[in-house]
Amino acid sequence: MQRSSSSHQSSIPSAYQHISTSEHYLMFIYGILSLALAIALFSLFLMFTATGKPFRYGWSRCLLALTMGVFVYLYGTWVYLTVYAKYVFGICLLLCLLSAFFRKRRGTAKAPKPWARFLSLLWSGIFIVLCITYFTGTTGLEQKKVELAFPLKTGQYFVLQGGKGLPTNLFHYSLRGAIYAMDIVKLNSWGGRADKVFSQRLEDYEIFNDTIYSPCAGRVLRAYSDNPDNIPPNMDRGPQNTNQVLLETDSSYIFLAHMKKGSVVVHEGQWVVQGQALGCVGNSGFSSEPHLHIQAHAKSGPDVPWYMCPPLYISFNGKSYLLYEVIRPKRVEMVE
Repeated sequence: MQRSSSSHQSSIPSAYQHISTSEHYLMFIYGILSLALAIALFSLFLMFTATGKPFRYGWSRCLLALTMGVFVYLYGTWVYLTVYAKYVFGICLLLCLLSAFFRKRRGTAKAPKPWARFLSLLWSGIFIVLCITYFTGTTGLEQKKVELAFPLKTGQYFVLQGGKGLPTNLFHYSLRGAIYAMDIVKLNSWGGRADKVFSQRLEDYEIFNDTIYSPCAGRVLRAYSDNPDNIPPNMDRGPQNTNQVLLETDSSYIFLAHMKKGSVVVHEGQWVVQGQALGCVGNSGFSSEPHLHIQAHAKSGPDVPWYMCPPLYISFNGKSYLLYEVIRPKRVEMVE
């Protein structure tokens, strides 16, 4: 009885920790979504007010509004609502800017204070740097690439996490050198990746149970799918419980993870060809929602673990993708 009571008591903090972790993650997602919308609305307000002033008075504020708008257009978490909100915002920002050519300026406008102009220019510089590094990352414009076929079927997909290192691929940056890793979700007809901001039903996520096809020809080094799928947004099981397929080619390793329990249809040592079914998208391991994780590494020696080999930037069907970009793949050639 004493042992049972002790075991029961020890499980209570774990349960509370699970609830707390899930709630904190949801608060974080809602927080960054609210922040993106607030920045977008503020940039529209700044642009509209700046274009109503004589150019010599409003140019610094207009520059701040424009750079802030481009920043939130690139980095905003629009997909948690719909990716089409991003395009609506971009059109609104452009219309506010073009209104400068049609609106009458107020002749009584006052020149901004020197400190206000300084702050506008300082923040504009910060946003310009962030917008540039969205495209270059911390690794520059040229990276060692691997050419792959897109591993999912026809539809609209979305890079939920990815990029060329910092700042766009922040989450993957410290994970075993996976600075070019990508997390991919699927978009529904409304431009969202699920039926709501966060659902606890796996089936509500558009990508769940999508078939994953081999992006290249190679040998299967690792293949298993015995781990259960997490219920979003719980990801307490961690990266050691990820259902996965690891492929080896003559020059690289290709790692595909978070697959659905029991879905992997290949076995270790098997040779697969491009377009051959590997398994299905799930939510196993260190994953808060169903998605496909993919990363690639160049082979660098027989004694070097695959994840410690130099990372490769992935190109799907001749095109590379950055954070929050939409992928419209060519139809996958399925192999029996």
